[in-house]
Amino acid sequence: MANATGFFSPTVPSLKKKISPSLDVYRYGFCSPEGISRRVLRASTVEGSERLDSGVSPSESRIPRLVSKGCKLVGCGSAVPTLQVSNDDLAKIVDTSDEWISVRTGIRNRRVITGKDSLTTLAVEAAKNALQMAEVDPDDLDLVLLCTSTPDDLFGSAPQIQKALGCKRNPLAYDITAACSGFVLGLISAACYIRGGGFNNVLVIGADALSRHVDWTDRGTCILFGDAAGAVVVQACNSEEDGLFGFDLHSDGDGQRHLNARFKENDADHDLGSNGSVLGFPPRRSSYSCIQMNGKEVFRFAVRCVPQSIESALKKAGLTGSSIDWLLLHQANQRIIDAVASRLEIPPERVISNLVNYGNTSASSIPLALDEAVRSGKVQSGHTIAAAGFGAGLTWGSAIVRWG
Repeated sequence: MANATGFFSPTVPSLKKKISPSLDVYRYGFCSPEGISRRVLRASTVEGSERLDSGVSPSESRIPRLVSKGCKLVGCGSAVPTLQVSNDDLAKIVDTSDEWISVRTGIRNRRVITGKDSLTTLAVEAAKNALQMAEVDPDDLDLVLLCTSTPDDLFGSAPQIQKALGCKRNPLAYDITAACSGFVLGLISAACYIRGGGFNNVLVIGADALSRHVDWTDRGTCILFGDAAGAVVVQACNSEEDGLFGFDLHSDGDGQRHLNARFKENDADHDLGSNGSVLGFPPRRSSYSCIQMNGKEVFRFAVRCVPQSIESALKKAGLTGSSIDWLLLHQANQRIIDAVASRLEIPPERVISNLVNYGNTSASSIPLALDEAVRSGKVQSGHTIAAAGFGAGLTWGSAIVRWG
């Protein structure tokens, strides 16, 4: 079981000892071996536009230097497919009803990619909306993280998003695969790049198209999932303005049996004979199975582990449940959301939920709900949010963050 923890030390002590050039990640943040908290190597752009105008390539425009950095969330955006599928629509293809679905899950509608929609186009739209709110130009991005388990390309879709955004400096862009926990992992990864690498602007996108991997004849799973994209811009700031107070991350591969979409060979293909060739070569054509889930076990896992993770993150941040303004969980099932809120003694009016309209959108569910809450005026600058993701892997994690 993997475990990682949050960041501390809003101020930097004076340097009394020689700092080793190597940096280690300690249990409570970034520290030098001598314990100098949050003194990190920054790969910063030197006189950005001047260096580029002088003909220096982007890859040559970074040099390391010691700085102290915090990070904050400065923009969000989202996008959903145009096709809406209601519970009544599903009742036409499987044995179910609006009442049966809504009572058990809290879901009434979901969006499904079709026609000209793609995961990449949704992610790009969400990213542009986030960049616009943050007032950050695509050329100022240092990194693009796409949190998805359903890319348009087996090798990853993040570089295509970077291309579509028109980032002229060719910043690194790559995918993070952690299913419904992906966005939280992406958020913490962004913080690590800012605090440990001196990056200034990191775009974190959560986007999934689980409809591509759903068995639409299985009423136990097809009622749950939808497609969407959400994004945030994480920006470097002074340590005193730091907006990531603490986090807690875990995984347990033993739980894979409860939620998976495994690789499988095509049974229709046949092995080669023994006439001079190797049995089993060439390999059979392959694909992935539809989503397989043991709903009862996933429910038990979520209501047990998620409150523990949030409490751990709060403890590392030096906060209590009463300190947070909003609880924002992965939108998997309203019963899970209600159970976790109850265990944490957080009243319903402080819980963000848009599950009814979108279903379980995997890595996009947290940034999608956040974007709606921010744009509606519910979440305001300075509000503290306890966010938690959980799902396949099994993986789960939480982060205590301040908006704005």
